[in-house]
Amino acid sequence: MTYAISLRPVKIIALVFGFLFAFSTAASAQRIAYVDVDRVLESFKEYKDAQDELDRLAAKWRQDIAQEYDVIKGLYNRYQAEQVLLSEDARRTREDEIMNREKEVRDLQKARFGPEGELFRRRQEMVRPIQERVYRAIESYATERGYDFIFDKSGAAGIIFFSPAYDKTDDILSRLKG
Repeated sequence: MTYAISLRPVKIIALVFGFLFAFSTAASAQRIAYVDVDRVLESFKEYKDAQDELDRLAAKWRQDIAQEYDVIKGLYNRYQAEQVLLSEDARRTREDEIMNREKEVRDLQKARFGPEGELFRRRQEMVRPIQERVYRAIESYATERGYDFIFDKSGAAGIIFFSPAYDKTDDILSRLKG
């Protein structure tokens, strides 16, 4: 009887090691790689040219906006100097003019640099086709070589390819609905 009790911990340890071995072999069966997408993109002359053009355009727009703010500052300084000489209506008119000009410049800034502004649209037009070409090449490479996951080393996109066999989204959704 004491002999059977002493075997129980040995069986548990053997079972644990068996599970660990099975898990480690299953984990090693997944093929994982990474790609430095930034380095790949930088190797394209079209990408560099697009980035340079976008940088020039953004610098010009920043300069234009800075000049507009300088004009507004001049209007404000003139208003400050003349404020004591102006009637109440004239003061309100000048203040409204300054505030309206400031709002126009902020709107221009948003239209050019905002999340859906002109710079974003131009970047999409110029850079996106090159990025899509790179991502298609990565996906093709992964499929041909049997990779399950490919990560972006530059960290911008995270996972850029994954085998659909590892997508467990539907399992989680059905568990939550059930």
